[in-house]
Amino acid sequence: MIRLEKRPQPSRAWSLATPLLAVLATMIAGGLLFGILGKDPVEAIRTIFWEPLFGEFAFYYRPQLLVKGAPLVLIAIGLSLGFKAGIWNIGAEGQYIMGALFGAGAGLAFYPTEAWYIFPLMVIAGGFGGWIWAMIPAFLKVRFGTNEILVSLMLVYVAEQFLASMSLGLLKNPEGHGFPGSRNLQQYDSAYNADLIAGSGMHWGVVAALIAVIFAYVLLNRHITGYHIRLTGEAPRAARFAGVNPSRLILFCLGTSGMLAGLAGMFEVSGPSGQVSIDFNVGYGFTAIIVAFLGRLHPVGILLAGGLMALTYIGGDIAQSNLQLPSSAIQVFQGMLLFFLLAFDLLTNFRISLGKPEVA
Repeated sequence: MIRLEKRPQPSRAWSLATPLLAVLATMIAGGLLFGILGKDPVEAIRTIFWEPLFGEFAFYYRPQLLVKGAPLVLIAIGLSLGFKAGIWNIGAEGQYIMGALFGAGAGLAFYPTEAWYIFPLMVIAGGFGGWIWAMIPAFLKVRFGTNEILVSLMLVYVAEQFLASMSLGLLKNPEGHGFPGSRNLQQYDSAYNADLIAGSGMHWGVVAALIAVIFAYVLLNRHITGYHIRLTGEAPRAARFAGVNPSRLILFCLGTSGMLAGLAGMFEVSGPSGQVSIDFNVGYGFTAIIVAFLGRLHPVGILLAGGLMALTYIGGDIAQSNLQLPSSAIQVFQGMLLFFLLAFDLLTNFRISLGKPEVA
C-alpha cells in the first residue's frame, strides 16, 4: 500500500523543485481544462506564456509585466513576513483597498492645487490606510486572542463596502455626470503616479516593490527581528525561551504587511487604475498569497513569482481576447498554481513509501 512517512528533516531538493513542478503541473492541468472547453491546449498555453514576451505586440505587453507585477510583489513581501512567523494575514485585499482610499482621498483633498508635496502625502496616507486596517486584527489578536485569519478576511468585505460608499459619496466626481467614481488622478499632475521613463511601465510602485524586496532580504538575514520571525515560525517554543515578545511580533508583521498592501493600493489608484471606482480592486491581495508561497516566502523568490503571476494575468487577457477563453477559466488556471504548490510541498516534509505498514 502507499503511505506517507515523515522525513527526519525537510528535503532541500524538493523545496527547490516544488515551484517548478507546480508550474509544470499547472500547464498540463490547465491545458486539459482548456481542451475540455473546446480550445487548442497547446495554443492556449503558448498564448498565455509566450505572447506577452515574444509575440507580435510584445513591445506593448512587456511594460505591463512591471505594472501588474509590482503590486503583487509589494503585497506578497509583507504577507511573507507574517507567514514565516505563523501569523496569517488573509485580508491584504482589504488593506489594499483602504490604502487606495486614503491615498486618493489625500490627493483629491488638494484638488486642483498643483504642488510637489501632494504625491508624498498620498504615499504616507496610503501606507497609513493599509496599516490601520491591518492593526484591527492585530490588536484583537493581541488583546483578546481572536483568529487573525477570520478577522482580516471579514474586514475585506467591510473595505469593499467602504469602497462602494466612497465611489458613490465622498470621493464621487462632482463633474462625473452622476456616474460613480472619483476624479481621474491621471489628469491631476501632482497626484499622478506616471511612468518614470515614458512607456517603460516603471513607476514609483515598481521602485517601492524593489525596495521592499531588498528591505525584506536584509531584515530576514541581517537583523534580529528577522531572526525572531524565522525562529517563531520554525520553533515557537524555542522562540518563547529566547525571549521573543509574541505580541510585538504580531503587531510588527501585521502592521508591515498592511502598510505594504496599502502602498500597493495607493500606487495603483494613482497610476494604472487612475481613479477610485466600485470595481477598483481586482484580487491582487488574494493573488499575492499564491505569489508569496510560490516564491517560497523568500524575497528574491517572490520577485520572480510576481513576474510569473503577472505573465499569467497579461497572457490570460490575451487568451480571452484571441481565443475567447472565459475569464473564470483563467482564474481557475491561476488558482491551480497554489493547489499544485501545496500538493507538491507535502513531499518536502514527507516521502512516499510503498509496502505494508509495520505492525508494532
